[in-house]
Amino acid sequence: MSGTIDTALLLGAAVLLVAVVAVRLSARAGLPSLLVYLALGVAIGESGLGIQFENAELTRNLGFVALFVIIAEGGLTTRWSVVRPVLAAAATLATFGVFVSVAVVGAAVHLLLDLPWEVALLYGAVLSSTDAAAVFSTLRRLRLRPRLTAMLEAESGINDAPAVLLVVALSTFIAADHPGVWWQQALLIAYELAAGAVIGLAVGLVGAIGLRKFALPAAGLYPLAAIGLTVLAYATGSVAHASGFLAVYVAGVVLGNGRIPHRQAVLGFADGLAWLAQIGLFVLLGLLASPSRLPSAVVPALLVGSVLVLLARPISVAASVSWFRVGWKEQGFLSWAGLRGAVPIVLATVPLSMALPVAEKLFDVVFVLVVVFTVAQTSTIGPVARLLGVTAPAEPTELRVETAPLDRMQADLLELDVPPGSHLAGVYIDELRLPAGAVVTLVLRDGVGFVPDPRTRLRAGDSLLIVATAECRDAAERRLRAVSRRGRLARWRGEGGRSH
Repeated sequence: MSGTIDTALLLGAAVLLVAVVAVRLSARAGLPSLLVYLALGVAIGESGLGIQFENAELTRNLGFVALFVIIAEGGLTTRWSVVRPVLAAAATLATFGVFVSVAVVGAAVHLLLDLPWEVALLYGAVLSSTDAAAVFSTLRRLRLRPRLTAMLEAESGINDAPAVLLVVALSTFIAADHPGVWWQQALLIAYELAAGAVIGLAVGLVGAIGLRKFALPAAGLYPLAAIGLTVLAYATGSVAHASGFLAVYVAGVVLGNGRIPHRQAVLGFADGLAWLAQIGLFVLLGLLASPSRLPSAVVPALLVGSVLVLLARPISVAASVSWFRVGWKEQGFLSWAGLRGAVPIVLATVPLSMALPVAEKLFDVVFVLVVVFTVAQTSTIGPVARLLGVTAPAEPTELRVETAPLDRMQADLLELDVPPGSHLAGVYIDELRLPAGAVVTLVLRDGVGFVPDPRTRLRAGDSLLIVATAECRDAAERRLRAVSRRGRLARWRGEGGRSH
């Protein structure tokens, strides 16, 4: 028995370390790391090292656990001041847009693959959700307009909930001899989403107040408490027959914006857990796949994927966000940046665990589709953003540095690069006119760091470290955006630095 455990630990440690190294290699190669993790799973599976693994129910359960960890991390790192202006648009895209996508994909699958309507709609439901891990990891490497990034991240954090409910409902409908009435299912889904949001809000508010009021004896307990609260939100939602995934995301957003003690440590811990969840999830899904079956799924995957990316996603985006003054260029980027990843594959394990006749083929098609279209979209998302003109090259980004003084001051450490062509180049430090409470503490130039004085003139290629208190952070970012667009006379030229 001990020998089996030791072997499993050895294999698990080796896979984890290879996966960690693969993050750096995949970043250099410009490939998404999830493909490396899937390849690792396939390599140790039946066609590689020969490990036989066909437990779809275990994969589904562990996959759901991994997803709520990833969604919790996304919620904790979401800034409410950025999300609030786009929340209505993101929520509409994450709910109404999901239903539109299901309908369009379902109709196409019914016509192209000649499948029954209920099975075709199941395909649409499985593929309707964007992947939080893929979206968070990809978009945070790009410098986009805050409005777009916030909309995509909020959408990916919310839309797992309706997608899961739809997949479970359709799978049950196919498996049941006496399925329920469709409008009853619709009301049930509406209740579960609303109840999940309320439970997440309640857990987040109570948890944030509790962490601020009752000091814990060790700093390391705060990350554990924060993650424990998101688990509590998920479990409470599930027990109450509500959406646990939506409860997790809402609770994470409330906690992440609740000025809890040791926030940087909480974010660092959540980030590490999310990486571990991604690695374990993708490797497990790769292990479950059967490479010998995948070639027969290539043509259906290309057909369904093309419909999803080129038709269903643009239609769902236009139908959802046109009411919120989102321009066609932004809609085009939202359409292309609707990344699929682990979520559709995990959702495909739901009918597989129920042993539906169509489940095996569905899983294979979704697996191939995710691999092919993840490569296509992530490798081109940067050029597409530049082509559509939705980049923001001088957006400041938060650095997750754990420093006790910053926590005590309730301050954040921001990093800002000065790219070629930015109007920041040539501006003196004192001409930035940052609000009181924000200061440039360090400039990195040609690999050498120095403390600037008011007459230090910025150059293209400089990197700035800025300390800003929580009260003035938003104002500091608006000012930096304004100067990056219009230079030192930004205010005279009518530039207020608002997100576009």
